[in-house]
Amino acid sequence: MVAPTGRDGPLICSLLSSKDILCANLPTAEAARIQMKLGVGVVILAEEGLTRPDIGQWTEELAAQPSWSDLPIILLTVAGAVDHENQRKELYRQPLGNLILLERPVRPETLVSTVQAALRSRRRQYQIRDYLVENLQAEAALRTAEKLAVAGRLAASIAHEINNPLEAVVNLLYLVGASSSLEESKCHAQTAMDELARVSEIVTQTLRFHREPSKPVMVQVAEVVDSALVLYQRRLTAARIVIEKDFRECRPVLARSGELRQLILNLVGNAVDAMARGGTLKIRITNSREHTNGSRAGIRLTVADTGPGIPPAIKKRLFEPFVSTKGNNGTGLGLWVSSGIVRKHGGTIQVKSSALSPVTGTVFSIFLPLQSELASLTGLAATA
Repeated sequence: MVAPTGRDGPLICSLLSSKDILCANLPTAEAARIQMKLGVGVVILAEEGLTRPDIGQWTEELAAQPSWSDLPIILLTVAGAVDHENQRKELYRQPLGNLILLERPVRPETLVSTVQAALRSRRRQYQIRDYLVENLQAEAALRTAEKLAVAGRLAASIAHEINNPLEAVVNLLYLVGASSSLEESKCHAQTAMDELARVSEIVTQTLRFHREPSKPVMVQVAEVVDSALVLYQRRLTAARIVIEKDFRECRPVLARSGELRQLILNLVGNAVDAMARGGTLKIRITNSREHTNGSRAGIRLTVADTGPGIPPAIKKRLFEPFVSTKGNNGTGLGLWVSSGIVRKHGGTIQVKSSALSPVTGTVFSIFLPLQSELASLTGLAATA
């Protein structure tokens, strides 16, 4: 309560206190703004204490509120006819936002009822804040769960990828010992070295995935795709999936490379799952422009498979959490997390798929701008 003249302040505080409403009588609007930052339900201002500079200060403070907040302000006005002066004051007061006018003299029950209504509105705002916080925490937990699921799938793939060449090395070492000539031994030893080189490459790509810098850096998307394909090489071969790559010479994009790798692993993993009996995986990367959003320059990544397609009912909700085409074999979080990664990088993701005859498979098309809002976090800019 701010009423610098008269007895309005003490009287109103006494009235509200009698109704179990905690009220503080403050001498200045500045003191009220300080209290507002600490948390209040409603501010009551007497019109005579609200100058034009005060309105400017209130406007700045109110503009800094979080998205869920809309602090109610009750303004006690002076009775009088509607004239030019009143219209001018109304124009000045418009930036105050959630403003409730009460003309004096005001009936006590009217004042109490107005304050109670404003407090109910404010309480609802805090409930919305709590809901938003809980929702963000739940989303963070789901993203963590998906990251763990990706790590689990990777661990299984890596174990399989490494086990095969190691078995070959064991057999080759036996052949080296049983060889009848030095030339034959050298041949088996060289093959064993090649197999160990494969193991080293798999380990290197795996460490790159888990040790990516957390800050945005300039990333060549083709390199990220190639490293993801290394981790899926055995599964691709076992499923008789043919890879067709069309990597044009593209400019690098500003991105968090670890998140970009997770996005690509999700898309390639889904394509492999969809073509368990063989097919063709086409991956294309080209320079592009997005004309629907200010003609932004960027790159377009296309991942296409020749699988059975996505049913229309699922396709409509494909990027929602817990929506999956894999039944109990999937978490239903992969594409939801993937779409969030694309949005975070200022890009867009689209899908085309048909599960009806004739089946045409599924195509994911992702546009990533060369320089997204991530640049503001690092001071980096995409360069040619």
